[in-house]
Amino acid sequence: MSTQEAEDLDAKINELTQKENSILENHKALWEKVFNSIDKSTVKDATATNYGDFLANSLDKIKDKFTDDELKSLKEDVEEIKKLEDELQPLLEKQSANASNKDSGKEGASVFPEFKAKDLDGNDVDSSIISKNAVTVLNFWFNGCSPCVQELPELNKLNEELKEKGGQVIGINTDSLDGNEDGIAEAKSILEKQGAKYTNLSLDSNSEAGKYATGIMAFPTTIVLDRNGNIIGEPIMGGIDNDEAYKQLMKTIDQILAADKN
Repeated sequence: MSTQEAEDLDAKINELTQKENSILENHKALWEKVFNSIDKSTVKDATATNYGDFLANSLDKIKDKFTDDELKSLKEDVEEIKKLEDELQPLLEKQSANASNKDSGKEGASVFPEFKAKDLDGNDVDSSIISKNAVTVLNFWFNGCSPCVQELPELNKLNEELKEKGGQVIGINTDSLDGNEDGIAEAKSILEKQGAKYTNLSLDSNSEAGKYATGIMAFPTTIVLDRNGNIIGEPIMGGIDNDEAYKQLMKTIDQILAADKN
């Protein structure tokens, strides 16, 4: 695939993803109820590869919480997203195949892509921020996600604890991709209200790190990196303010810290 073809593919994927986000934004308050119900077990039970199917499964679990008119609107949203996903999935597969060809011959652990980004104040940040810390907790969230917002104080507390051990928490807000000014302003307001002072990043959606972020199906999602950028353990889907999720997270963190000392 030529560079131009790859850029065109990335642009189309970003366009379709933004359309999906716009659909969810139109009934933001209603979808917040759905996202608030998505915990770790819900994600494990969802076998659908189409994001619309995933949303339909999640909606079905709490359909009694909505009026008939609300449910009708949400189901219409799901059908629109399914159509977009039918167009999006082949493009994602093509993108993945192209990335695999580029990376052929590379072996080992799954590695989070290198990146050049900006924090929400516009300062340049790159992948060296990962290598400077023994462990990095990466948390993916968006502004309209209630469980994402609810766990921010816990993540800030974790960041303060990790700083003493050579670690850090970094947030990646998907509403702030490509320097989206409205998304960044809202994210900063939310972080301030929740007392979260750790670094949050705005990624380029066409970068490999940005593609990783836009490929996440359930929010919040948290991954843990060692200083080489290796993704250690399984992604944590759902808030870390859940006891089981927190225990899983700390087990992975302790494992990385112990290995870093050797």
